[in-house]
Amino acid sequence: MPRILTIAAAQLGPIARDESRASAVARMCALMRQASDRGAHLVVFPELALTTFFPRWYMEDPAAIDAYFERQMPNADVLPLFELARGLGLGFCLGYGELTPDGHHFNAAVLVDAAGAIVGKYRKVHLPGHRENEPWRPFQHLEKRYFEPGNLGFPVFEALGGRIGMCICNDRRWPETFRVMGLQGVELVVLGYNTPVHYPPAPEHDHLQDFHNHLVMQAGAYQNGTWVVGVAKAGREEGCDLIGGTCIIAPTGEIVAQCATLGDELIVHDCDLDRCREIQDNIFNFALHREPESYRLITETKGAQRGPGTTS
Repeated sequence: MPRILTIAAAQLGPIARDESRASAVARMCALMRQASDRGAHLVVFPELALTTFFPRWYMEDPAAIDAYFERQMPNADVLPLFELARGLGLGFCLGYGELTPDGHHFNAAVLVDAAGAIVGKYRKVHLPGHRENEPWRPFQHLEKRYFEPGNLGFPVFEALGGRIGMCICNDRRWPETFRVMGLQGVELVVLGYNTPVHYPPAPEHDHLQDFHNHLVMQAGAYQNGTWVVGVAKAGREEGCDLIGGTCIIAPTGEIVAQCATLGDELIVHDCDLDRCREIQDNIFNFALHREPESYRLITETKGAQRGPGTTS
């Protein structure tokens, strides 16, 4: 019998700077009810789903920054989502800003099972953007200022009948993200993103943002034989246009469902986790075909090396 995990990708439209967490949670609860009505087992929400994408503003006041973070999960603001999920028997993945008891800040996500228990946590590893104020930009991208790089690696969790991993936004652009989870036999990678249409350092790439978004996720799915679910916060948020393109991708790299709008929208697909074996047992049979001795440069250096034996 196939192992079907019915997955709902719950795209969110813009969240205003002054929109309350209660409002954002109410919108997510509405999408969760739709997901339940359509037979879903798992609902995936975007990165930083409880607030606007605050790294677009330069802030110096620690209290103002901390106001965008959650000190515990769940908390009173998010509890209605946990309670609804438990009542409906649905698992979900939620992205949020995490402030730890000892004062560390992470761009995080949790995986919650159908009983409402947190069964996995991930902290974003690949932080894009910059650290200091760059007033020439039409909007800032200060993730390196407000977050620390994740310190949990790329774990894979046994949950909801499969092997599930998480990553967040910019992580999807790095093949190492998917490969580390692929080497753990991952069957589903879930991720949220807030991706601007405009990229100030290289505006000539603006027209490629949607293409690149799907390119990296489809490659990660195929090269590791895993389902990938990418979920956007989309639309015009506080003057910044965010791409949509929320999608569900099969282990063959094919997009099997995709959102059509830039607002709150739900797509659902019956994902057969056994289809991962089509790829994992054949073209990307790691045990049979990988040659890790030839890949040492990947972990032995951070930047590109252009010396003897390489091309410049």
